[in-house]
Amino acid sequence: MTDTPARLLSLLSLLQTPREWPGSELAERLRVSARTIRRDIDRLRELGYPVEATLGAEGGYRLVAGAAMPPLVLDDEEAVAIAVGLRAGAGHAIEGVEEASVRALAKLEQVLPGRLRRRVGALQSATVAVARGDGARVDPRTLTAIASAVAGPERLRFAYLARDGAASRRLVEPYRLVSTGSRWYLVAYDMERGDWRTFRLDRVSEPSATGVRFVKRELPMDAVEFVRRGLRGGETYLVDVTFTVTVTGDGRADALPGWLRERVVGAEPGSGVAESGEVRVRFESADSPEWLVARLALAGVPFSVHGPEALVEAARVLGARLTEASGA
Repeated sequence: MTDTPARLLSLLSLLQTPREWPGSELAERLRVSARTIRRDIDRLRELGYPVEATLGAEGGYRLVAGAAMPPLVLDDEEAVAIAVGLRAGAGHAIEGVEEASVRALAKLEQVLPGRLRRRVGALQSATVAVARGDGARVDPRTLTAIASAVAGPERLRFAYLARDGAASRRLVEPYRLVSTGSRWYLVAYDMERGDWRTFRLDRVSEPSATGVRFVKRELPMDAVEFVRRGLRGGETYLVDVTFTVTVTGDGRADALPGWLRERVVGAEPGSGVAESGEVRVRFESADSPEWLVARLALAGVPFSVHGPEALVEAARVLGARLTEASGA
């Protein structure tokens, strides 16, 4: 392999496999001398790739974790596998990784060659996913098209089906994609109506970027809060819950999910809980009490609901229903 850039990419692809490569094996794979391999390793290090070398008969080279994420080099099969996996998960809102997975899918599909894009589409069409909740799923192509327009930022046109079944065409300035844990929503400025709107993505079709760039307007509030208020007609309520956290003999503590840790009273955002005792959590919510109490229960840590009364009642009803289901 005499083409140096192509050889470096091939070498990098091999090193990104989680194993240690003897220099002789790399030289054989790439059909070059061991000396050329050593020079190419030095070139990769100069480019910022942390390649570690070990000495001895069993020594070799491997790529280790560095301070920054280096560009990945994927072969055709790996690229197709990742794209199919991201598409399969992107149609559902997965708490904690939903926005990152959509961004990754948009970036990957932007650079996929046509032959690989067709393979991904064929595999996706032959796969049936189990729907969650009310079965509202989002076409991954809709997600990636809208995510690209948000990142642009670029004005967007799409067809929309309202709750009452009325169909319309919309021209918007897309601001943010928001996941509620069960559905995707787009927060956007509706150009024809001259106001901010929330759109359910499972009701959006035929999204098309117009090519017209725009300067993002200032949303009156946080995008997540805007969606939540819209879901409850602008109503929110204060949640007040106490979790009982314990530490076992081996020092492991009950772990609250990230969305709860950030709301612990008196704790810094993102901090954990390291000691036994009661942990108080308070926050505003626009979710239905029935949905929220189920999320609290799924945290896997004993808890007590102090308010509001609607949430207390929802916890009581859910507890009785689960007790009856268990036959206790």
